[in-house]
Amino acid sequence: MAFDLRQLAAFNAVVSSGSLGRAAEQLHVTQPALSRTIRKLEEEAGAPLFERHSKGMQLTDIGRALLPHSMLLEREAEHAAEEIKAMLGMDKGTIRVGAVGSIACMVLPLAISSTCRKWPNLKVYVIEGVWDRLADALISHEIDLALGVASEEVPEEIMAVKSCRWEDTSFIVAGKHHPLRKVGNLTLADTLGEPWAILPKGTDPFTHVAKIFARRGLALPNAVVETRSVTVLKSLISQSGFLGWMPEPMYDAERQAGLIDALPIAEAQDTRVLTAFRRRSGILPGPAGKLLEELRKLTAPV
Repeated sequence: MAFDLRQLAAFNAVVSSGSLGRAAEQLHVTQPALSRTIRKLEEEAGAPLFERHSKGMQLTDIGRALLPHSMLLEREAEHAAEEIKAMLGMDKGTIRVGAVGSIACMVLPLAISSTCRKWPNLKVYVIEGVWDRLADALISHEIDLALGVASEEVPEEIMAVKSCRWEDTSFIVAGKHHPLRKVGNLTLADTLGEPWAILPKGTDPFTHVAKIFARRGLALPNAVVETRSVTVLKSLISQSGFLGWMPEPMYDAERQAGLIDALPIAEAQDTRVLTAFRRRSGILPGPAGKLLEELRKLTAPV
């Protein structure tokens, strides 16, 4: 069967909005016109794609099977249009990128700044999150590049860009006036009785901390707060006496402001490898390729 991109766009809009009315507003068409478009797509598919309810539209099994392909085709069409416009000197397109917190705090802003100076008409869409969020966004075409830890488990649809790799070092951090700063010859064991704020179990930082303590035969620290919010972590560490685990770029601004710094524990630091990820299939869109090139230059060994 042949798919009509306008029908797929209508289908995707109904799925994302949950109702014909909201989707019609989003697409700037009338609800009856949108309803006819969906019916035509269902005729092409040979089966209903939605179950109609008073509270909205829910996907059938056939609709759920179509959805990832529909989103892929619509995104690829958008990328193709952007590439053609760029070649014609018109709209330069959009960079869609995601990053873990430490990269979003320093490396990514520098790369975006450099890219936008060279191509001032580019627009940039950024999401920040832990790896599972970034992987889902990459697979669904919400973003075209994801910047994260090279050791992450990678779905088969994704691959690392081996030509774009760099390192950062993580430390146990605390507020500038934390009581442990007065302890002489501070050790890793001294932190066990303190409250910690850290990213949740299953994330790379949590696993990283567990390995650091396991190397010394110590139990996990007292993780009182687990949160995916970098803002919350920084506030708890700088203002509320919590300890945390962060790569240096993530708290650099707070360090310079005299709010957060690493504790002087030589055994409590570790280095990790970071990299860019892209989808294994398809062409990397031109705008994302420009950002990737700037990331390569920025992170290349001196």
